[in-house]
Amino acid sequence: MSTAYKAAGVDVEAGYEAVKLMKEHVNKTFTPGVLSGLGGFGGLFELGKGYQNPVLVSGTDGVGTKLRLAFLMDKHDTIGQDCVAMCANDIACSGAKPLFFLDYLAVGKNVPTRIAEIVKGVADGCLQAGAALIGGETAEMPGFYDVDEYDLAGFCVGVVDKDKIVDGSKTKEGDALIGIASSGVHSNGYSLVRRIFNLDAPNAKERLAEVPQGLGCSLGEALLTPTKIYVKSLLSVIENIGIHAVSHITGGGFYENIPRMLPEGLCAKVEKGSFETPAIFKLMEERAGLSERDLFNTFNMGIGLVLAVDKQKADQVVNHLATLGEKAWVIGEVQKGEAGVTLL
Repeated sequence: MSTAYKAAGVDVEAGYEAVKLMKEHVNKTFTPGVLSGLGGFGGLFELGKGYQNPVLVSGTDGVGTKLRLAFLMDKHDTIGQDCVAMCANDIACSGAKPLFFLDYLAVGKNVPTRIAEIVKGVADGCLQAGAALIGGETAEMPGFYDVDEYDLAGFCVGVVDKDKIVDGSKTKEGDALIGIASSGVHSNGYSLVRRIFNLDAPNAKERLAEVPQGLGCSLGEALLTPTKIYVKSLLSVIENIGIHAVSHITGGGFYENIPRMLPEGLCAKVEKGSFETPAIFKLMEERAGLSERDLFNTFNMGIGLVLAVDKQKADQVVNHLATLGEKAWVIGEVQKGEAGVTLL
């Protein structure tokens, strides 16, 4: 063991211990395509048969400032699911099945039990997405991050047959817009969330422990609820019914994300009262006095995924999602017009 390196703030032995503790979580995610175990220089994955013209789809993302809440609450076992969700949901919007995931974790101090908790969350997310966690990197960076802080990012690769790619090209006027319920704020808008609830103040921990009327849990529990992973439900709808386009409602809310799935010459009309808005969003609106535009341009407002489907199949899609445990509503329609979203 390098005593000089440890004196500089990097504990190699703690790194070894962290790998030991995370292995049980990582191994649970292994699928038949995995050809390598944890600890190699590269993660090996066999694509396998069953694809006529396979196209690889990739995505990368981080968790953002939601991590601050994990630090304040000293709760680290769900934040990894957020990381997986942000990547896996994105690539599933193309109709791709996630194959494998890699994470990057940079810490101020290597605390093996905490790292194992973080990776458990990543592994839980991978299991929900059907992806194998085949590798990653944990970097100890003393002096760059505080000892109780870290950053987390990930990278996901999936596959879809070329003729089954969902790219929005089939979307047409009159298509129904189906909204699938979110689990809460998900992983976007937390810089604004922190400002709304004054979570950078010295008493932030006490604020997070409060139980506001109508919320049903503490503020911290509501805000730290992990991002819902839609992969399996979405792929089931694609396979069994068919869709024209998908939008993952992340940063930029409705106004930025829904137009991304619409071809030129089409726009979206959304009925605000057609779906349930979770209490956390109503609380933010009350506390901050935000305009409707600000709310729908920053947060998902209760809708984590929007599908464009043939109008005749709308009820079938909603009912199918219900059998998969998803709340979904017809929230609007596609119309002719300049690209954008109109809230009615």
